[in-house]
Amino acid sequence: MGIRDIIEGKKQWRAHLARVKALPRDYQIVYHEIQRYFFKVGPIGLTDGPLLSELVDFFAEGAAAGKGVLQLIGDDVAAFCDDLIKDMPTYADRYQESLSGKSG
Repeated sequence: MGIRDIIEGKKQWRAHLARVKALPRDYQIVYHEIQRYFFKVGPIGLTDGPLLSELVDFFAEGAAAGKGVLQLIGDDVAAFCDDLIKDMPTYADRYQESLSGKSG
């Protein structure tokens, strides 16, 4: 990865954060909770993939329609997150696989 790639990545991340800041406050709060959850659970390729960007798109559409964020995702934010990444490999999965491989 060259310096240009790093700079471009930072520009894209800043633009993404600007889109998050444009959301209503309740959407921002839930977005940051989801982001924190994803960073803990660790879906592989989270920052390289479209998941977070698509989440902002989904939230922007919901806000434009006048819906509250919990109307979109439900009351259980963790369950919503788990459903989004259910088919994605996570770093936790890799860790569990490495443990089972070492013990067997």
